[in-house]
Amino acid sequence: MTHEAHITVQGVPIRYRDSGGPGMPILLSHGIGGSLELWDSQFSEDLQAYRLIAWDMPGHGLSGMGEQPYDADKFARFAWQFLDALGIQRLVLAGNSLGAAVSVRMAGLAPDRVAGLLLANSASLGREVFAPFRVMTLPVLGELMNKPGKAAVERQIQAIFHKPSVATAPIREAIARNVHKPEGGKAFLATLRSMSDLGGQSKKAFSHTLGILRAMQVRVLFVHGRHDTVLPLQHSVAAHAITPRSSLLMLEDCGHTPQLEKPTEFNRELNSFVSACV
Repeated sequence: MTHEAHITVQGVPIRYRDSGGPGMPILLSHGIGGSLELWDSQFSEDLQAYRLIAWDMPGHGLSGMGEQPYDADKFARFAWQFLDALGIQRLVLAGNSLGAAVSVRMAGLAPDRVAGLLLANSASLGREVFAPFRVMTLPVLGELMNKPGKAAVERQIQAIFHKPSVATAPIREAIARNVHKPEGGKAFLATLRSMSDLGGQSKKAFSHTLGILRAMQVRVLFVHGRHDTVLPLQHSVAAHAITPRSSLLMLEDCGHTPQLEKPTEFNRELNSFVSACV
């Protein structure tokens, strides 16, 4: 039975949703500025065999702030502490955008605990990124662009969905709440600036991610929406080429958030991927 709960990890209250399914646990990690609502479509009949756990990373959604700023490695270390607190040993990691980058870093830290990786429109695979994100790395301009308000909510919806109609009322509500999270904007900018600069994603960060993928022993599934305006499809194509046991799923008419934009295809793929990993 799906339930929402809070658990305190390293003094930080973390909100998570747990489907309580009987099978392999799957950790669902959202993108920067996001929250667990972006995984709403996975808590459905299609995936009830597994134990899905979606969480709000520190500084996101309804979780506490934790020790800002977080980068992918700091989130990854924290995620393992969160899973330890839940008593979960081995699992499949599924992440979207920043959440995918965090999943790769988690696999780098504890490869024996990871049964497989699903990386949806992963961050930290190459230099190119959404122009507004590059501009936000600049002092003052980033703060102005990130001011909570209606415009910021609309900008986020335009950026992450190929068709804004995907943003149902509950999703819009969650995005608006995230945009207005006290200190949330500050945390967003601090993470963004720790991982990118005016030229794009930092070379140091994506070289590290690609290094982990090259050495990966378990199955990896890259998923990417063809119409992603935040991170180019080419990043997943190139990463797939260097990752040993990987496959690539390209989704048409889909932007940056395939798990919500194409839930039927996404859930079908996740289902067969996890049964292959088991």
